[in-house]
Amino acid sequence: MSVNIDLSGAVALVTGGSSGIGAAAVRNLHEAGASVFFTFFSRAERASTLAAQLGERAAFARCDLGDAESLPGIVEQCIDRFGGINIVVNNAAVFAENPFEGDDYASWRRGWQRTFDANLFGAANIAWLAMQRMRRQGRGGRIINVASRAGHRGELTFADYGASKAALINLTKSIARACAKDGITAVAVAPGWVDTDMAAADLSIPARRTQIEAEIPLGRVGDPQDIANVITFLASPLAAYANGATIDLNGGSYVR
Repeated sequence: MSVNIDLSGAVALVTGGSSGIGAAAVRNLHEAGASVFFTFFSRAERASTLAAQLGERAAFARCDLGDAESLPGIVEQCIDRFGGINIVVNNAAVFAENPFEGDDYASWRRGWQRTFDANLFGAANIAWLAMQRMRRQGRGGRIINVASRAGHRGELTFADYGASKAALINLTKSIARACAKDGITAVAVAPGWVDTDMAAADLSIPARRTQIEAEIPLGRVGDPQDIANVITFLASPLAAYANGATIDLNGGSYVR
């Protein structure tokens, strides 16, 4: 039996698609035949370069996931450009240290609000808006949420990030149970350390990188392509029966 991922005719919306895991997913989905609409927040030049490299089946727009009022326009831009929407990859996220030992209550609250606005509420709103169209199209769809190892194990200095990803995993389960009747399925991936801009502050310090790699049985941090490959499989008909699952992608550093 030959295995081939063919997404010809599909339309994917990828948030945070200008770099890292998002950009790798955009490239993969496009290569598999999908038209891809992706968002960026601050990396306009990277987004423009990526879209130009991919050509007609790629488009992008700036998006602040914390601005709920702007999100209907993002989904409509995708639909207007490519005629529909079949796949959503909720990849965009924010991260910042926000330790329990801090002494600034206002800063503590701002961190939690900003993190949940982007990582959870933005993802939930994009999914809800896209599913309105998926139901009208009558062909179902796939929601793929990029969570994190942090959503399972708890974190010492960025509890807001870990909690937002735990909630995203639960959102995935809720969509899976509630929306399968409409042909809409949902899955999540939970990466550990991946060599992205978000992880650069730690990974750029040789001693810290060595420490991190020593905790991973495979002996290396993930590459964005490692995560994008699984996302592409999950977006395909090959994963039609995968619904409600969260796939850990951490090299064995955290095994549940």
